[in-house]
Amino acid sequence: MSARFARLFAIVIALVAWVGIGIHVEAQWRLTGSLLGAIWVLAGYFTVLTNLLVAIAFTIQALRRDGLGPRAHAFVAINIALVGIVYALLLRGLVDLTAGAAVANVLLHMVTPVVVPLFWLLFVPRGALTMRDPLIWAIYPVVYLVYALVRGTAQGHFAYPFIDYIDLGIPQVAVTVIVITLAYLAAGWLMVLLDRRLAR
Repeated sequence: MSARFARLFAIVIALVAWVGIGIHVEAQWRLTGSLLGAIWVLAGYFTVLTNLLVAIAFTIQALRRDGLGPRAHAFVAINIALVGIVYALLLRGLVDLTAGAAVANVLLHMVTPVVVPLFWLLFVPRGALTMRDPLIWAIYPVVYLVYALVRGTAQGHFAYPFIDYIDLGIPQVAVTVIVITLAYLAAGWLMVLLDRRLAR
C-alpha cells in the first residue's frame, strides 16, 4: 500500500472521528445551553474520550511524514476496537437515537472501531510489539473505569449501565469488568502474535 493512500486513509479516519465528536458536542450543547457543560457531560464517556484519542492520533498521522509509532497505533486500535465490541454486546439498542445523534452514534461506535484496526492491519510496520504491551495498553481503560465509578458515584448517574454497581450490585459489575478485562488482554496478546506472524 502506498504512503499516499495511507495518508489519505488517515485523513478520512481523523475526519470521521472529529465529525462524530462535533455532532455530539453540538447536540449536548443544545441540551445544556453551555459549551463547557456539554464538554463536561461528554467527558464522562469512554466512547467520546477514545474517539478523541483517534481524532488526535490520526490528525498527527496525516500531518507528520513519519506518523505515529507502531505501539501507539496498536494502543489506539485496540482501545477503539473495545468501544465497538462493548457497544455491540452490551449497549446497542438501549437508546433510540434520531437525526444527528444517530449519525454520530454510527460514526463513533461502528465506523471508527472498524477503520482504525484496519489501518493498523494494512499500514503499520510490523515486529515492534511485545507481550508486555497489552498490559501497558490496559492502563487506559482501567484508569477510565476508576474515573467513571468515582464520577458516577458522585453524580448518582453512571455513563454506562453495566458499571452501575448501585443498581446491579458490586458482584455483577465486578464479573462484567473482569470478563471485559480478560477479553481485552487476550485480544491484545493475539494482536501481538499477529504482528509477529506478519513480520515474518
